[in-house]
Amino acid sequence: MLYKEKPIEIVALQLSFQERYQKNFDRLLAYLHSNEKKHIVLTPEVFLTGFDYEHLLTASKFSANALKQLKKVVNEQIVVLTVILEEEEGFINQAIVIHKHKIIYRQTKVKLFKLSDEDLYFREGKMKKIKPFEIEGVSYAILICFELRFKSLWEQVEGADVILIPSRWGNARKDHLEILSSALAVMNQCYVIVANASDEEMAKSSAIISPFGKVVKDDSKEEIKSHIDFREIKKMRRYIVMD
Repeated sequence: MLYKEKPIEIVALQLSFQERYQKNFDRLLAYLHSNEKKHIVLTPEVFLTGFDYEHLLTASKFSANALKQLKKVVNEQIVVLTVILEEEEGFINQAIVIHKHKIIYRQTKVKLFKLSDEDLYFREGKMKKIKPFEIEGVSYAILICFELRFKSLWEQVEGADVILIPSRWGNARKDHLEILSSALAVMNQCYVIVANASDEEMAKSSAIISPFGKVVKDDSKEEIKSHIDFREIKKMRRYIVMD
């Protein structure tokens, strides 16, 4: 980690899905504009199209076009979202990181949630692709929703300064999302940012969690705002040495 003197501002969006894809995209653009001074913006999993299994080709084409437009809009921000895309082998759910008008990182979901039939419609990504990546000296990692449950993946993202979790996590397992994301922050001595959907059947629980386990969340809001203080990461890793 490159030590940064100043904290960076972040926002985790906590939004409900609308059936018209364009409405979701327009809402995202509005939130990016209103948070243009925020360093990181994280959206819920497949926020633009949802898991629209009956129209995957349409969803993938819309997502590809939306990414082209987002690259034109996103400059200094780091915007993280997951989208449905089509490849030769089939459809994938892929995390995309956009910064300075470019897609600088991609990561396909490797753990598909069978209870909602993801495995019937999507191709799994490769496990080895889940690993920390660096932006301007800061180490980031991504776990997509269900992937948060797997301790083997926790080991693969170990050492990251910030772990981003775009999710569409059901309300029946709300406690699990909150417990696992907090435990990951404390165990890895890092910040964990969760952006979960807020539909009626979804858990909400979007949060920004510090290395000490302090949680900023509010289920009544569409934007969860806080900051990353890199001094806190440095302090925790010096205070409790794990290796």
